Amino acid sequence: MEQTELPDQAYFESLERQVWNALFVGDGGADAVLLDDGFLGVYSDGFAGKSDHVGQLKNGPTVCQFTISDVRMIAMGDDHVLLSYRADFKRVNELRGEAMYVSSVWRKMLDHWRNIFSQDTPASD
Repeated sequence: MEQTELPDQAYFESLERQVWNALFVGDGGADAVLLDDGFLGVYSDGFAGKSDHVGQLKNGPTVCQFTISDVRMIAMGDDHVLLSYRADFKRVNELRGEAMYVSSVWRKMLDHWRNIFSQDTPASD
């Protein structure tokens, strides 16, 4: 069986930045394209599906700034990748910034990669 080569870490960082950029500009359509229909988010306030994630943008942007750092990638076969990183961000209409560690699982479906899972862990620093 022929093994396919995975894109590099920069490719998956770019996908994550696209998700964050959708939150930054308030683009639910862009967010929806990146998430699998069966997407599951695990957050400090509970579970969320794709419609929840996309729905948060119905009134516009949810973050007004963000940076991604300390990125790590683990290949989980030919068609799944785990990307973990630190996100520092500021929500719209909030004075203080926040930081969290995020782990996202990306799955290749035909010729596209879609986010199927994301878990956010608040940073303690």
